[in-house]
Amino acid sequence: MTETLVLSRTHFLLSLPNNIPPKSTELNVRLNDHGWLSLLKRCKSLEEFKQVHAKILKLGLFWDPFCGSNLVATCALAKWGSMEYACSIFRRLEEPGSFEYNTMIRANVNCVNLEEALFLYVEMLERGIEPDNFTYPFVLKACSLLGAFKEGVQIHSHVFKAGLEGDLFVQNSLISMYGKCGAIEHARVVFEEMGERSVASWSAIINAHASVEMWHECLTLFRDMIRDGRYRPEESTLVSVLSACTHLGDPNLGSSVHGILLRNIAELNVIVKTSLIDLYVKCGCIEKGLCLFHSMAEKNRHSYTVMISGLAAHGGGSEALRVFKVMLEEGLAPDDVVYVGVLSACSHAGLVKEGLKFFNQMQFEHKIEPTLQHYGCMVDLMGRAGMLREAYELIRSMPKKPNDVLWRSLLNACKVHHNLELGEIAAENTFMLNPYNPGDYLVLASMYAQAQKWGDMAKIRTEMVRKGLLQTPGFSLVEVKRRVYKFVSQDKSQPNFDSIYAMIHQMEWQLKFEGYIPETSQVLLDVDEEEKRQRLKHHSQKLAIAFALIHTSEGSPIRISRNLRMCNDCHTYTKFISMIYEREIVVRDRNRFHHFKDGTCSCKDYW
Repeated sequence: MTETLVLSRTHFLLSLPNNIPPKSTELNVRLNDHGWLSLLKRCKSLEEFKQVHAKILKLGLFWDPFCGSNLVATCALAKWGSMEYACSIFRRLEEPGSFEYNTMIRANVNCVNLEEALFLYVEMLERGIEPDNFTYPFVLKACSLLGAFKEGVQIHSHVFKAGLEGDLFVQNSLISMYGKCGAIEHARVVFEEMGERSVASWSAIINAHASVEMWHECLTLFRDMIRDGRYRPEESTLVSVLSACTHLGDPNLGSSVHGILLRNIAELNVIVKTSLIDLYVKCGCIEKGLCLFHSMAEKNRHSYTVMISGLAAHGGGSEALRVFKVMLEEGLAPDDVVYVGVLSACSHAGLVKEGLKFFNQMQFEHKIEPTLQHYGCMVDLMGRAGMLREAYELIRSMPKKPNDVLWRSLLNACKVHHNLELGEIAAENTFMLNPYNPGDYLVLASMYAQAQKWGDMAKIRTEMVRKGLLQTPGFSLVEVKRRVYKFVSQDKSQPNFDSIYAMIHQMEWQLKFEGYIPETSQVLLDVDEEEKRQRLKHHSQKLAIAFALIHTSEGSPIRISRNLRMCNDCHTYTKFISMIYEREIVVRDRNRFHHFKDGTCSCKDYW
């Protein structure tokens, strides 16, 4: 008995007119006359198709299998086609075969009627119609888009029973299906057992690893593909590779991939160029991203979104708004995602008036209902500007129930502007919605410490211990000679920490002559001033800068990534170091990029 999937369905049938004339003996002679086929090919709309269909019915040609198959294929696969109408024709066929089922399965997958595609496959098996190598790629694609791993495994067994396990197209589809379902080991087994591979095979396995965020493995596979020498990478493959470089924060590797792109592809499409822009802006190379963006002859909404969000994260709020203006002038309608970038740009640049204008424009001019992300941007905008009461009232008046992210944004703003009263309200709501985030407790504890309410701070710390909440240690990552080094505060784990601490001492000595004064208020401990200065001296960011100054060439940029927000003292310290040592220092903290150069920062001290 044929094995089938365990699926249920209700068939939806459309009725054709019942007065279909019987087969005409007069027309039997003309069955080989395929004039109707040229008419079908010339159809440019569903209305034209229906006219041809009516003529075929009138002449009795519909009962010719070749004619019926072409009617189904034309109606189902044409851009102007109708799946509903195609289904009605399909259900009138006396004996549909694999071609007709394959056509309907493919058309349903193209229209994202994925469950219907699988139901048709089941029906095909139940009727004893044998699937072929044209059936499985689309059935597997339906499984991959649905994330239907169990059904995918069953279909894989059907592939073996049909003797198609060695078919290249089916194998590529299996790799893609397993990758989309997160079953990366299954995908690797199929790939490793392939006797013959194509560019599509490499693309499938690279994309499979990208779908489960195995970025290093993506790059390793890409290297192996290039070394093989027989395959020229496709644009879809390179998009996944660029995504891997972006997530790993490696602009040098991304530039290498960019070079491969230019050598292998005559003209990069909009999707690849947008991926390149995304890579550069997320790796701190905003100028390269801007240059590429301005050189694009064609841009889509996603291109503008990436550029606007990138400029926002790099402190280019005014430039982001200019790009948004150009986008509107180009006639591209903004969506909710673009407005997140626009409002974020206003927030990071302190453009309160503009932010309020765009928030209203989004709702009343472009009819976009604000999401929690938009409200989060507005709370952040007001909070940074010190409009704490207004931010609080906005949260309270929202038509949606606020989440912990909104309250957390207000809590952080209260810490920056030393408003303990509102901070306690924000903290209470944050704890209620998410009682197990240690960062929220630490923010409130630090506010109590700033107010020298040591008893209240101790209560918060005790509550953290009771709940088993551990503080996430702050760290800084710096890349030196293609290797990434990690530093934590007071770090002595590096083999050459003596030279790093000696460099810190030298930096401190030079900083004194430039007027640098440590901001000991950043140390939220009940200790004397000298102890606070010593603790500030060896923050992770300062150790990372010292290490980079020792091990990189004079004048070269320094790139650092942090897992937490930069403290005020490290910000001031890094501005001075960029001037003294004539280095550009790019620091990416949890919220944004800071470009330090000649004693100034791109954030203009507003972050």
